[in-house]
Formats: sequence, C-alpha cells, structure tokens
Amino acid sequence: MKKLYDNLIGLVRDIVANRKFLWQMTRRDFRQRYLGSYLGILWAFIQPAVTVMIFWFVFQVGFKSAPVDNFPFILWLVCGMFPWFFLSDAILSATNSVIESAFLVKKIVFRVELLPIVKIASALVVNLFFVGVLLMMFAVYGYPPTIYSLQLVYYLFAMICLVLGISWLTSSLTVFMRDIGQFVGMMLQFGFWGTPIFWNLQMIPERFQFVLKLNPAYYIVEGWRQSFIYHEWFWQHPHLTAYFWCSTAVVMFAGAWCFKKLRPHFADVL
Repeated sequence: MKKLYDNLIGLVRDIVANRKFLWQMTRRDFRQRYLGSYLGILWAFIQPAVTVMIFWFVFQVGFKSAPVDNFPFILWLVCGMFPWFFLSDAILSATNSVIESAFLVKKIVFRVELLPIVKIASALVVNLFFVGVLLMMFAVYGYPPTIYSLQLVYYLFAMICLVLGISWLTSSLTVFMRDIGQFVGMMLQFGFWGTPIFWNLQMIPERFQFVLKLNPAYYIVEGWRQSFIYHEWFWQHPHLTAYFWCSTAVVMFAGAWCFKKLRPHFADVL
C-alpha cells in the first residue's frame, strides 16, 4: 500500500514537471481526433449538443415531460447529461491511450501512466465548454449562478479521479486483451441507463434505490444537480460522499497496481 501511495505522489510530481508536454499532447490529441473533417474540432461540441437537443425535443416537446421538482425538465436533464458526456468520452478514449501511443511506449523514456491523463484532459476541455453552456441556459431561464455553483470544481475533480483510476485499469488491460475496449463501451451503455440522467430516482421503489446509489456516476450526476438546482453542499450527504471517495480510492489503487505490474510488458506486446 505504501509503495502504491508513493507511486501516486510521484505521479503528481511528474504531472507538474511535465505539464507543458502534457498540454502539447492534449492539443495534438484534440486536433488529431477530428483531423480531415471539414468542421474539425467543432464536432467535439456539435455531437453532444445534438444529443441534448434530441432528448429535449423527445421528452420536452414530444412527451411534454413535466418539470422535475418544479424545475424545467431541460435544465434538470442537462445537469445529468453533461457530466455523463465527460465520463463516457474520457473513459472510452483513455482506454485506448496506451495502444494509440505505442511509439512513446517503445521508443521514448516516458512515464506511460501519463498517457490516459492526456485523453482525460482532452475530454475536460469539451466539458468546460458545456459548463459554460449550462450556466448560459440557467441564466436564460432566470436562474443565475449561486454560491453553490462553485462546488462544481469539486465535482470536476471527483470525476477526474474516478476516470483516472478506471482508465489505468482498462488501458493496461487493453494492451493484452483488445476486447476490453468493446466491453467498456457496453458497460458505459449499461451505466447510462442505470444512472438517473433523464429519469428521476424517485420512480424506483425506495427499497431498491440504494442499489443505484452504489453507482459512482450517481454521486457525480446528483452533485451537479445539487450545485445548480437543489442548492445543497456535498458535505450535507456524508454517507454518499464517504462511499464515493472510498470506492474511488479502491479503483485508483487497483488501477495503479495493475498498470504498474503490466507496464514492463507493454513494449513486448505493442
């Protein structure tokens, strides 16, 4: 445990020391992802925006969904959709980060654990754009930012920690089992429908609600809604907060351990 802790501390130091290189890698990844298309990086923002518009049209216009807790449905919806966009995009892209950067693994003395961070940072850029869109939407509906909105920084940090732990695990395993990428995509689909993003948890019988709360994404999605809609601090939910950070710590340590054990064999397989 102490070795893993020291490894994580060393990783933080390497992130600080290599921050310029990581930023360059992030910009390169961002451009390459949409290289060759006429709209370029605009697709990073267009695709999620179109998804939100489709859901809004189906549920707000088509089904005429009623307000949730006296809040416009579209605002309640985007508070769940935007963090999920980051979680799914970051996990999917970071899962293939080692494979896609095989040249760094085989030819350059480089701390490979930093590769998933590049993908996470790339997804975070898009997510920050949608934070701005979210604030604008709330302002248009007559709900200006409040002091509670500041804790969004906390939930962004929580998302990054969770995704980093998962990506260390999945990216290291994908080198040896390429089917992991397909499995991750399938689990994300299951997680989307299993997370109360466009449906309310109160629709589920109370005796089963605790099962859905075991999903770490529930804490994140509800955290965004607490920040913008319900105006509650994260420490007002101590049990959920403690569970989330305990489970995230387990995922991070498991991911770091797996990555460390498999890393010496990456070059041979790639």
